Amino acid sequence: MTDAMMSLAGKRVIAIGGSSGIGFAVAALAQERGADVVIASSNAANVDAAVARLPGSSGRTVDLRDEVGVSRFFDQVGGFDHLAITAGDQGLPAFGAVRDLDLAAAREALTLRFWGSLAAVKHGSRAIAPNGSITLTGGLLAHRPQKGMPFVTAAAGAMESLARGLAVDLAPVRVNAVCPGLILTERVRQMPQERVRGYVAGLPLPRAASPDEAATAYIYLMLNSYVTGQSLAVDGGGLLV
Repeated sequence: MTDAMMSLAGKRVIAIGGSSGIGFAVAALAQERGADVVIASSNAANVDAAVARLPGSSGRTVDLRDEVGVSRFFDQVGGFDHLAITAGDQGLPAFGAVRDLDLAAAREALTLRFWGSLAAVKHGSRAIAPNGSITLTGGLLAHRPQKGMPFVTAAAGAMESLARGLAVDLAPVRVNAVCPGLILTERVRQMPQERVRGYVAGLPLPRAASPDEAATAYIYLMLNSYVTGQSLAVDGGGLLV
């Protein structure tokens, strides 16, 4: 891409889930590329802290579990060009065999991750630019299930399938998904190092990715105007092994 094609100057980018982790990295990189960035999350204090870390950005609270609130959020934000949604990972009950799964917790997690993302797309699609883009977040487990993680595998796969369906339904607005492997978010950094090393030891690139490395995929999907309905893996080669 030329320098002009790599620019988001004059574009407005909304990062839902943008107060931490991958979402904040997306917001920061989008701003670096020239975008006007709106950071959104459900926790007002976290939004305020993120905006303080990224001078020039703006912030709003939105709870994706509240459709009325989601509709109001997009009414208040107004027109925009690109939407990245990374919210929902923190609430996933990632570990545990199906016989031990807390179905109530699983339903609540999907209320945020899947139904919340769908609510954001429903209401955001009314204000997005015709040549804009929406990027959802899946996960490597959708393609490489592991024992003890059936629910998070299904949740990740649902996001990628949703992106494909929306790409057809909302065209010419482009809809894609990023498929992250293990990313060194704040939550992952709290894991025991032995566990992290165990997850990545067999990869062609045997390490976890930084949030910035994951964020680059979201920015690419905003910038490339001929990519839609795709799942872009940022996984250290995890799909190969």
